[in-house]
Amino acid sequence: MTDPLPLSGRQPRAVRSALAVLEEVVAAGPGVTAKEISAALKLPQATTYRLLNLLVGEEYLVRLPDLRGFALGRRAARLATPVVPVPPAAARAVVEHLRGMVRWGVHLASFRGGQLTLVDADPDHPPTDAAVLARHPHASALGRLLLAEQADWRALARDLRGLTPHTVTAAAELDARLAEVARTGLARQCGEVRGEKGCLAVPVRDPATGALVAGLALCGPATRVAEPNEELVRTMREHADRLVPLLA
Repeated sequence: MTDPLPLSGRQPRAVRSALAVLEEVVAAGPGVTAKEISAALKLPQATTYRLLNLLVGEEYLVRLPDLRGFALGRRAARLATPVVPVPPAAARAVVEHLRGMVRWGVHLASFRGGQLTLVDADPDHPPTDAAVLARHPHASALGRLLLAEQADWRALARDLRGLTPHTVTAAAELDARLAEVARTGLARQCGEVRGEKGCLAVPVRDPATGALVAGLALCGPATRVAEPNEELVRTMREHADRLVPLLA
């Protein structure tokens, strides 16, 4: 099969130069100037400016307000796996208390760095592989909490793959589901990651900023998730509220 985008002789060198510019911004820190980057990398200033403009346009770098220096942008943060601290013992105790009250699996996820990371998975009810949850946030309840926060959820969910016959893959329908999550503060999926399982998830927010920092999920039979009773949801929210001062 022919490569639809063959590389020319100069392109690999341009890619290496762009990566070197990113590395130099990391090493020098916010505020490094184009002139300083050019001198450090021994690149022509014209080449440096072209690379910087490209990286700014793609949101890997940002210009600082004084327009003199550069710093890492939003997309650069996704090049590294975020270091997520282990939840404090008090937070794990809250999660364990909920596990003792329900027969469902109870999982705690962090959303630090704009990525879904399981930080306290239920050992008695193993969750779906963490890499699958992170790669396909459109299909999971925890992932939908994250997507509902985005100005454009498509930036985080580019591959709307059907993991089961029940997975929502139509963008218009997912728009409606995410609008409901934003309105109610409750996300759910029924048989969309595993055919026989479903999940409910509620957010844990920073009380000062309202930012989403974590999510608490209950996972059980898909038929039960489709019509959760109000008492179960209320219990979830109460435990999520108890996690706020411990995680925010």
